[in-house]
Amino acid sequence: MDWSVQQIAKMTGTTGRTLRHYDNIGLLKPSRTGNNGYRYYGQESLVRLQRILLLRDLGLGLPAIADVLANEADAEHALGRHLAWLQQEQDRLGRQIASVRHTIEALQSGGTIMAEKMFDGFDHTQYREEVQQRWGKDAYARSDAWWRGLGSEEKAAWAEQSRQLGADWMAAAASGIPADSAQAQDLARRHVEWLRGIPGTPAASPAAGDAGGTIGTGGTAGAEGSPPDIKAYVTGLGEMYVADPRFAANYGGADSAAFVRDALRIYAETRL
Repeated sequence: MDWSVQQIAKMTGTTGRTLRHYDNIGLLKPSRTGNNGYRYYGQESLVRLQRILLLRDLGLGLPAIADVLANEADAEHALGRHLAWLQQEQDRLGRQIASVRHTIEALQSGGTIMAEKMFDGFDHTQYREEVQQRWGKDAYARSDAWWRGLGSEEKAAWAEQSRQLGADWMAAAASGIPADSAQAQDLARRHVEWLRGIPGTPAASPAAGDAGGTIGTGGTAGAEGSPPDIKAYVTGLGEMYVADPRFAANYGGADSAAFVRDALRIYAETRL
């Protein structure tokens, strides 16, 4: 069965002009052109169009979309990655909806807002023992004191920044771009900047709370008073994201976590 431009435009909410543009630039060719000059699209074209629209929703431009489609010809595998990312987003949005609904109900009834419900999914204490083992008790104490010292709005802003960074990583991994691409490396830059803002980490900048730029106990921070090995820290985190399912889940699973690891390693080797 073939579908006309008008039928596809109605189904997808796009326009005939857009479809003609995709044809002109070679992004989406019609399956056939009728004697009347009308374009018709078959099943394979519709699958390709679905991928184009998904990639466009991830924020990719048309040249980048063309590269992704050219480098990943297996549509079934690519759509499987998209599906995994969409399911992660569905879960995240469901939890956000429940959190916001709880806050609204509490405000309407004059009840007490439960912070743990407002920030569902973020529990910084669950990694206490691991942080202490890797980077020392002082590292955890500084990070914990920094977090507890934040106001509710500051915690919400930080949680949203973390969530957005994770979502952007998942979207980039789902798009199929290489780890050394400009987009992936910009994400790696943002990731390192995010780490620098957390007191107690080997990457912490002097401006990050009272943590300073050094950590004197354990992990990759080196001897007391010496600068931490940020390159090794970032690379090691990337490996941990893949090895530990808890962290891999934050980035959409093992495959996406491997993409994050590779991008961070490349960034660390070339920029840090």
